Amino acid sequence: MSSPAGVLFDVDGTLIDSTYLHAVTWWEGFRAGGYDVPVAQIHRAVGMGSDRLLDHLLGTERDRSRDDLIRAVHGERYAPYLTRLRPLPGAADLMRTCHERGQKVALASSATPEELSAMRRALDVDDATDVATSSGDAERSKPEPDIIQAALDKLGLSVGQAVYVGDSIWDVAACAKLGLPCVALTCGGTSRAELAGAGAVAVYEDPADLLAHLDESPLTTA
Repeated sequence: MSSPAGVLFDVDGTLIDSTYLHAVTWWEGFRAGGYDVPVAQIHRAVGMGSDRLLDHLLGTERDRSRDDLIRAVHGERYAPYLTRLRPLPGAADLMRTCHERGQKVALASSATPEELSAMRRALDVDDATDVATSSGDAERSKPEPDIIQAALDKLGLSVGQAVYVGDSIWDVAACAKLGLPCVALTCGGTSRAELAGAGAVAVYEDPADLLAHLDESPLTTA
C-alpha cells in the first residue's frame, strides 16, 4: 500500500513537551476560581479545548461567572514557559523525514496563535511545515474533529489520504469521528493501553520511537 499523502501532527504533548505545564497552570487557574481540582484529573483532560476542559472537569451546570478568570490565570501562568518550551525527542527529525519523503505536513493545533508561534519557534522546522492551524480555525475543539478537518482542508487532502499523530484520547476520539487513522504517542503521559483502547491504530513512545519504526508504521503503510 502507498504511503499517506499527508501527515497531520498535534503539537502540545506530541511534538512539544508541554502537557504537564498545562496541567499545573490549569490547576492554578482553578484554584484562583475557587475550585480544588486534582492535577491528575486535569492532566487527563489536557488536549481538549478550554471550553470542553472546563465542562469536563467542573460540569455543565456550574456557575460560569468564574470561567474567564480561570482561563486568564491559566494563560498568565503558562506565558512564562513560552520562551522555554522544548521539543520532544525526534520531533523535528520526524517532521523533516516525512516532508523529504514527499508527504505534506500539517501542524493541526488548536492552541492560541501566540502559543502556536512559540511552539513553532521551539520546533524550528518551518521548512518542513506545509500548513498550520490554531484556535481561530475551528469553532469546536477536541474531541470534536473541526481542527483536524481544517488542517485537511488547508492541505487539500481527504480523510483517506492522511494520517494523524497525537498523544491523547481526545486526539483519538476526534479522528474517529472523521474516520481518520490516529497514531498515538505516550510522551504526553497517557498510557499505551489507554491509547490503544481508545482506538489508536498504533502506539509509540515519542516522535523518535515513531521515526525509528517509520517504515513499518501507519505513516508509511496506512
